Amino acid sequence: MWIPTEHEKYGVVIASFRGTVPHGLSLEIGDTVQILEKCDGWYRGFALKNPNIKGIFPSNYIHLKNACVKNKGQFEMVIPTEDSVITEMTSTLRDWGTMWKQLYVRNEGDLFHRLWHIMNEILDLRRQVLVGHLTHDRMKDVKRHITARLDWGNEQLGLDLVPRKEYAMVDPDEISITELYRLMEHRHRKKDTPVPASSHHLFVQMKSLMCSNLGEELEVIFSLFDSKENRPISERFFLRLNRNGLPKCPEKPERHCSLFVDLSSSELRKDIYITVHIIRIGRMGAGEKKNACNVQYRRPFGCAVLSIADLLAGDSKDDLILKVYMCNTESDWYQIHENIIKKLNVRYNLTGSNAGLAVSLQLFHGDIEQIRRDYTSMFTHGVSITRKLGFSNIIMPGEMRNDLYITIERGEFEKGGKSVARNVEVMMHIVDSCGQILKDFISFGSGEPPASKFHSFVLYHNNSPRWAELLKLPIPVDKFRGAHIRFEFRHCSTKEKGEKKLFGFSFVPLIQENGRTLPDGTHELVVHKCEENTNLQDSSRYLKLPFSKGILLGNNHQAIKTTKESFWITSFLCSTKLTQNGDMLDLLKWRAHPDKIAGCLTKLKEIDGSEIVKFLQDTLDTLFGILDENSQKYGSKVFDSLVHIINLLQDSKFHHFKPVMDTYIESHFAGALAYRDLIKVLKWHVDRVTDMEIQEHIHEVLKAQEYIFKYIVQSRRLFSLATGGQNEEEFRCCIQELLMSIRFFLSQESKGASALTQSQAVFLCSFPAVYSELLKLFDVREVANLVHDTLGSLPTIMHVDESLQAVKLQCIGKTVESQLYTHPDSRYILLPVVLHHLHMHLQEQKDLTMCARILSNIFCFIKKNSSEKSVLEEIDVIVNSLLDILLRTILEITSRPQPSGSAMRLQFQDVTGEFVSCLLSLLRQMTDRHYQQLLDRFSTKDDLRDFLLQIFTVFRILIRPEMFPKDWTVMRLVANNVIITTVLYLSDALRKNFLNENFDYKIWDSYFYLAVIFINQLCLQLEMFTPSKKKKVLEKYGDMRVTMGCEIFSMWQNLGEHKLHFIPALIGPFLEVTLIPQPDLRNVMIPIFHDMMDWEQRRSGNFKQVEAKLIDKLDSLMSEGKGDETYRELFNSILLKKIERETWRESGVSLIATVTRLMERLLDYRDCMKMGEVDGKKIGCTVSLLNFYKTELNKEEMYIRYIHKLYDLHLKAQNFTEAGYTLLLYDELLEWSDRPLREFLNYPMQTEWQRKEYLHLTIIQNFDRGKCWENGIILCRKIAEQYESYYDYRNLSKMRMMEASLYDKIMDQQRLEPEFFRVGFYGKKFPFFLRNKEFVCRGHDYERLEAFQQRMLNEFPHAIAMQHANQPDETIFQAEAQYLQIYAVTPIPESQEVLQREGIPDNIKSFYKVNHIWRFRYDRPFHKGTKDKENEFKSLWVERTTLILVQSLPGISRWFEVEKREVVEMSPLENAIEVLENKNQQLRTLISQCQTRQMQNINPLTMCLNGVIDAAVNGGVARYQEAFFVKEYILNHPEDGEKITRLRELMLEQAQILEFGLAVHEKFVPQDMRPLHKKLVDQFFVMKSSLGIQEFSACVQASPVHFPNGSPRVCRNSAPASMSPDGARVIPRRSPLSYPAVNRYSSSSLSSQASAEVSNITGQSESSDEVFNMQPSPSTSSLSSTHSASPNVTSSAPSSARASPLLSDKHKHSRENSCLSPRERPCSAIYPIPAEPSQRMLFNHIGDGALPRSDPNLSGPEKAVNTTPSSWSLDSGKEARNMSESGKLMSPPVPPRPTQTGSPARHVASVSPSPAGRSPMKGSMQSFTPSPVECHSSGLISNSPVLSGSYSSGISSLSRCSTSETSGFESQGSEQTIPNYSVSEEPMRKESKTPPPYSVYERTLRRPVPLPHSLSIPVTADPPALPPKPLLARPNNQENSSRRTEQVPRPRPLPRKVSQL
Repeated sequence: MWIPTEHEKYGVVIASFRGTVPHGLSLEIGDTVQILEKCDGWYRGFALKNPNIKGIFPSNYIHLKNACVKNKGQFEMVIPTEDSVITEMTSTLRDWGTMWKQLYVRNEGDLFHRLWHIMNEILDLRRQVLVGHLTHDRMKDVKRHITARLDWGNEQLGLDLVPRKEYAMVDPDEISITELYRLMEHRHRKKDTPVPASSHHLFVQMKSLMCSNLGEELEVIFSLFDSKENRPISERFFLRLNRNGLPKCPEKPERHCSLFVDLSSSELRKDIYITVHIIRIGRMGAGEKKNACNVQYRRPFGCAVLSIADLLAGDSKDDLILKVYMCNTESDWYQIHENIIKKLNVRYNLTGSNAGLAVSLQLFHGDIEQIRRDYTSMFTHGVSITRKLGFSNIIMPGEMRNDLYITIERGEFEKGGKSVARNVEVMMHIVDSCGQILKDFISFGSGEPPASKFHSFVLYHNNSPRWAELLKLPIPVDKFRGAHIRFEFRHCSTKEKGEKKLFGFSFVPLIQENGRTLPDGTHELVVHKCEENTNLQDSSRYLKLPFSKGILLGNNHQAIKTTKESFWITSFLCSTKLTQNGDMLDLLKWRAHPDKIAGCLTKLKEIDGSEIVKFLQDTLDTLFGILDENSQKYGSKVFDSLVHIINLLQDSKFHHFKPVMDTYIESHFAGALAYRDLIKVLKWHVDRVTDMEIQEHIHEVLKAQEYIFKYIVQSRRLFSLATGGQNEEEFRCCIQELLMSIRFFLSQESKGASALTQSQAVFLCSFPAVYSELLKLFDVREVANLVHDTLGSLPTIMHVDESLQAVKLQCIGKTVESQLYTHPDSRYILLPVVLHHLHMHLQEQKDLTMCARILSNIFCFIKKNSSEKSVLEEIDVIVNSLLDILLRTILEITSRPQPSGSAMRLQFQDVTGEFVSCLLSLLRQMTDRHYQQLLDRFSTKDDLRDFLLQIFTVFRILIRPEMFPKDWTVMRLVANNVIITTVLYLSDALRKNFLNENFDYKIWDSYFYLAVIFINQLCLQLEMFTPSKKKKVLEKYGDMRVTMGCEIFSMWQNLGEHKLHFIPALIGPFLEVTLIPQPDLRNVMIPIFHDMMDWEQRRSGNFKQVEAKLIDKLDSLMSEGKGDETYRELFNSILLKKIERETWRESGVSLIATVTRLMERLLDYRDCMKMGEVDGKKIGCTVSLLNFYKTELNKEEMYIRYIHKLYDLHLKAQNFTEAGYTLLLYDELLEWSDRPLREFLNYPMQTEWQRKEYLHLTIIQNFDRGKCWENGIILCRKIAEQYESYYDYRNLSKMRMMEASLYDKIMDQQRLEPEFFRVGFYGKKFPFFLRNKEFVCRGHDYERLEAFQQRMLNEFPHAIAMQHANQPDETIFQAEAQYLQIYAVTPIPESQEVLQREGIPDNIKSFYKVNHIWRFRYDRPFHKGTKDKENEFKSLWVERTTLILVQSLPGISRWFEVEKREVVEMSPLENAIEVLENKNQQLRTLISQCQTRQMQNINPLTMCLNGVIDAAVNGGVARYQEAFFVKEYILNHPEDGEKITRLRELMLEQAQILEFGLAVHEKFVPQDMRPLHKKLVDQFFVMKSSLGIQEFSACVQASPVHFPNGSPRVCRNSAPASMSPDGARVIPRRSPLSYPAVNRYSSSSLSSQASAEVSNITGQSESSDEVFNMQPSPSTSSLSSTHSASPNVTSSAPSSARASPLLSDKHKHSRENSCLSPRERPCSAIYPIPAEPSQRMLFNHIGDGALPRSDPNLSGPEKAVNTTPSSWSLDSGKEARNMSESGKLMSPPVPPRPTQTGSPARHVASVSPSPAGRSPMKGSMQSFTPSPVECHSSGLISNSPVLSGSYSSGISSLSRCSTSETSGFESQGSEQTIPNYSVSEEPMRKESKTPPPYSVYERTLRRPVPLPHSLSIPVTADPPALPPKPLLARPNNQENSSRRTEQVPRPRPLPRKVSQL
């Protein structure tokens, strides 16, 4: 049974639980759970991260934690009772964990690793806290470290700043908003601006001395030297090195590293140097022999110097090498460091050994104790502390020092009877009063323990040595008295013994006879001579002697002989116990000399402050002792001395001695009667303030009033304790009188900065410090009234000195911060006077920073939810006094321009933030009663209106993003909570006072505007928050957006007819609100649009305004990332439901549908634009949106904007042609006029003519880059016309030159013809503009089908490639997925005029084949009826599909939607006819090219002949005979009689062409291919016999063939044109490679190779051999790159673009297996096989690469190769000239040929117009790119049987590759001779109207070409003529022709005028 838990309420998951049991709750390790019930080892509850899902989980998976429960029951809330820092750590680490992984994904490695380390550190610290064994101080330290790391991580991850108080997070509801602001601001400032440290410390570590010839021990002495003042500023750091130059005691780190402490910021400058002096310990001379002397001396070695400036930049320098210098003469040793600093090179040089000193330096900043905590290891291992000389800048009261610094300066000695000067060594001892030498009180420096004696270094042969060695003598005070220092002078001999001979001594006592210590300064000591063996142990013998030359001169009775030699020292005492000042001693001993008291009190002001503070307590006792004993006489002087001492403590150097004085007052002060004298003297001074002209003294008195009052109060308390409270009333009267004098003094007014004003300012500065003292004696109310009266006496006029005004405000501020103000009683008394002064300053906008600070402090005392009466009354007072002025102040300071300086800007921001926090605090504290009183206070509606406008404006300012730093989310949420609460209060006032007849548009508009921007705030968009943050916000505040949305709806409903004022102005703002992804908010706000439509309908009968505004705003808002698919559906459903019963329902539905469709496109556009690279989806989406704006919305400006967006996309993708077409859309909207246009997008203000000119030039440039030069030429002509009309010949010339350059490029440069692909997008997951639609896409250069398909799958990575080309069914359309169906298609050119005209170079034709294409087609083979396994051609049909696009390609996009599909079926017989026609035309073309020597080798002709003859011999033609010439077929298909006849004619025609081809082949065949030629001739006769042909008669007639039932192919032979060497086409992307010399291909019987027809019909075959390698059975084509396409799947892609893997060998003929090259692999409708190099070469040499441009209704075979007339063709192509022209872009229809009734010659003469004149020029052989969807053969001419079926017979090649209608031949009589034509024959032909006979002459030279020997004939005989192409008269030809003639080009959309765009 499940039982509710009592104590087990909260726990942490310690093992993951999958929740596999029924009702199980899945949990991850680390999740926190709230437990509701328990049962037999199971808990029921939920994870806190997802409280909506409840379930059960094992209890042993949970670690229980202590927690307290709020609201027990169904809605109980569990709060952990652990330390708040632990709770924060846990939740923060969870949030970080997710974001940390994202850092890895985003490849932000540096932050990833740093955060990882920080997280581990926090976890370690968390463990320490949880263990609970830390001391209080250590716990505090750990929490400090934790919060510092949490803040760092939050900042790095862009999370919110956490307000903290004593390391714990604060609840904003528990403190005032002003306090919250201060906490936030403090943490923010601490983060941004670290406080500069006031003290600095230099760490020095000595590593080694690098020197080649040391051999002696060394002493190294470091110190800091001030080169500016030329003195050392620190003690010395002393260290000893061994003979190797390494520290002598490596085991004692403190011996070789030191910390120079307490450097001030002023001492961190470049003229402070680290000086290093090195002394060697050894022989006198460095080069002396070892046995010369055994005594060791201290001798100079070298010096190094380093400026501290080098450290200022980096703080640390590791492994520095300092150069060591030596002075040239030893006498300069004392100043060598100065010489090096001054770079006096002549006085020093590098040491001979070129020594280097290795040191490491580091600079630390901050308090020394903080350094100890931060660098514990350094202090743990040991480091010596080197102090500054003397006291530090700040003297601490507890500091105990008694250090005497002695510098041994120099000496002057006599030679002593020697011939050379002495080697003088000084030895120093400290001798006590008993004559004993004091042990260990001579310090050489830090790092070395003190010694008992000191030996100076020795200067060689120098009687005036200068040492300048500094020593510290830390002698205790008790040993100081009676002690003296003795200096002994010895001569150091350099002889073998090396003796040190004593020759004199000096001494100096430490305490002088008058009791003062040795004064600071330089002392010249007397050198007393003595014998070598003199015993100086008995000090009493010499202490009576004079020690100083100054004393000696005063006592002339001493022997003069002692004055010749002198010794100088400098002393400096640093002591907190001893003084050298006689005046101080006299004052302290005032009782011994009563007569000197007045003088001593006067001289006190002259004594150094450090001397006074050292003896502060003694001095104060002295003063009050004097006051007690003789107050009348010395009262005033004692008062002045006391004032001097008090003010002395204001100095920063002695500031720390204030606690010493406080302690003295509390514990040691005993002057019980002093208060009377102090009050009296103070009042005397105050009373005379106004009379005194010189105010300096009174200023000193007023500054000291705090401590004077402290003494007064303490004295009175002592008196009361002693007397039991006597004279209390008298004391009160004295105080009252004193304060009255003060009030009078303050009330005096003076103009300008007078002395009185300064005195008032001085008093006000220190007056608040008196409050706490008065509270010790008086009641709070009494003190408050005293202060109130005193502050109230201040002059209120604002024209007085501004400095006084500032001081007054500071006094007010200190009053508010004082202890007095914390009492509610005193607050109520003081608040009016405080607010009065604040109001005055705010009104004048002066001292705003101080005003803000005072206000913040006022509100800090007013806690939230305080219901005390006093608090409510205070709020009343503040509201009445300050609310209005506070609003005005915020408006004023936020409207000012922000200052430029960063510091000023920061201050400005602080002031604004403080005022804002004050306003928010006030509003949060206001209750219903306060609001009601506030609103009732306004006497008129105008006042109320102004107030509401003002507060709404302020709220809008508070909502601004820049109001608070971006990570202050806590502050923003608090502010928003206050704002929405206030708005709810004020909205009632708005409804009551400003509706109906009192309606005020401005205030309502301000209200709605505020509400909208409130909802749109970034900090309220909870969807962007982490789950934990979102949960916290919802728990504390709820979703404030929904609350405000409901309020908007409520207020809108109250408006009634006034709603019309806000239509359409509020449509955009409300739309922005509804786009926020909050369902409740959307449900509330969307119905408002229905209301707007309704009211607009009532007003104007329509809602065009609503529609226009909705559409305008939707675009901008959705492009910003707002809105989603859910919104679109919700918008649609809610509004449709709302308008169901409206009378205007139809127009409403239309509007909603329009807006919904626009949303679809905008959402698609936005999703596409998120992707990185430009792809087809982006462009297609932009095109869809652009067209929508133009066609459905007629939004001209948006249309133009998207034109330019599309243009930019095209440029980025390098689609220059499309970019040109896109910009042309804008160009078409403009006219050549001078109408001015405004500045728009990137266009400047200019005339329409100028903009159109600029557009023209830009478009031409893009067409040029896209190689669409023909389009550029048209534009060149247009703009040239304009230049010409304006007589702008300069620009006209440039334009004509540009036009000419484009013509040159057409003829000279190669163009790649693109391929075209049909793409179907099926399924609901596609964007709307693609969903369930099919498009035709223009491929990129060199892009084959495989590459295109891969690109599409990359653009749609979730799409599934369909494995067939059939139309998908409805299930695919409605599937929740993406399906792509891709295959290639063939373009059907619109214009035929250029393509069918003779003599036009291929470079020109290539453009017309792939441009302005509206129609595309593809074929699909299938079997109808029973499939004949012996002969598949009997049942093989072809389904031909034509796709018609909405716009022609290329255009503004690379793809356009298919508008219409046309499907027709072709019968097997029609296929056979088409294939034979293609093959015959291919043969004619190749023979023509061979004749005119356009081929560099004969391989293509050889292969083509071989393919046709070999296949025919092996049964190729026989398969057609078996299929269609058998009796059974003829009887069953009587309607096909004409077609059968036509097929028979084509077979015979092919035989004749082959015979002629063999004749040409023999002429050009190389010797090594002669055997192949012979075999072809033999096989040809076999082929003829199989056809039943014995010989070709010259009179073979071709009977007309009629298709009574019509044909799907229109005008198949309607445009005869003679063969031409230019008729072939060149495959693109192939380098010219030649075929092998011998490459024989043959085919096996048709019965076993049925699939050849399939493949050729589909345009997939490379040759008959390739086709025979295909699978015979029809199957679906594959979209996968690993599957071959079925022959049944037809895609009009070039064969080179559709490849499939090779099939098994069982499908191949043995000869095919031996001869097949890789290029000849079977290909599919989908996958291309790239051409092998060996098959590429030839095509640049054999023909035109143009695409077909025949009638789009014609079948494929009729359009492949457009040949020009050759010298042997029967037809002159004259009929091609008669083609009607139906438009510049449309192909002219082809007229049918008349039925042939007589001989060919007669027929032509009677019915044909005269033959067209042929150009004498050859067509260009430049290679061009054919259409990527043309039926290419893989490596040969695309769509030409020469290439696509070059190795097969015309029968087996069922290729749908088309030929131009140039195969019509008319036979000549066999008896005709061959005429010899010249160039002038063309007119003759035209006159005779007789077509030229077959001829073997070359077209250009018109010279006879000898026939091959094997086919040579007598001159009188004709060569075997090719049969003429029968002239077919088909019933449907004329109809089609006339229908095509009527077609006109599709017009572009009519240009519209653009207003000012």
